[in-house]
Amino acid sequence: MTTPITPADRLPLRERKKLRTRQALIDTALELFTERGFDGTTLDELCAAVEVSKRTFFRNFSSKEDVAMAPVHDLWTVFLDDLESREPGGRSVLEMLQDALLTALDRMPTEGWEDRVRLSRRLAEKTPSMDAHGLHFCDRTSRAALAVLHRRFNLADPRDLRLRLALDMLVAAFHCALETWTSRPGAPTRAELAAHTRDAFAAIPSSLTLTLGLREETG
Repeated sequence: MTTPITPADRLPLRERKKLRTRQALIDTALELFTERGFDGTTLDELCAAVEVSKRTFFRNFSSKEDVAMAPVHDLWTVFLDDLESREPGGRSVLEMLQDALLTALDRMPTEGWEDRVRLSRRLAEKTPSMDAHGLHFCDRTSRAALAVLHRRFNLADPRDLRLRLALDMLVAAFHCALETWTSRPGAPTRAELAAHTRDAFAAIPSSLTLTLGLREETG
């Protein structure tokens, strides 16, 4: 059985080496941060373990938080790339965004991506600086997606809040799915993450009309 050719395999040798170095930094960072703690691992120690200079590190990542959260960040980078060519096809904006994110999820690396995401999320749960970095990244990604949509599509009012709200609902639903998936025992698969994501997307319409009644006191 032959090994399938990935898009990375078609890149020039120099670019493939850069990708391998970047991946080594991610894998080693997640391993060291998990073993020693995020704050217990210095950038010097990470670079020494991968045998690269700090200059090389900063060509790929802006900080320790950035490299630790790269697996999920890469998903949203591919999502933005997908928006550059995706056609609405008569669907709602939210449906188009959901399809773009599911497509991005399907395009993630086949080897080890799920494991990296779980390690990254577990680190973020106990590392405040990673949580803050993630919030900043979400805001930047939403703004970048808005810029793509405004550039590509005919939107009468650039101040229309509905577009930003659609993006916010997409992000919130995926975070709910990711939290559910990460908390599952064992090694849940990417297909299970996609299923959780679809379930979260499906819950959005009814969440907008959900009403509550006070709980009756007993005793």
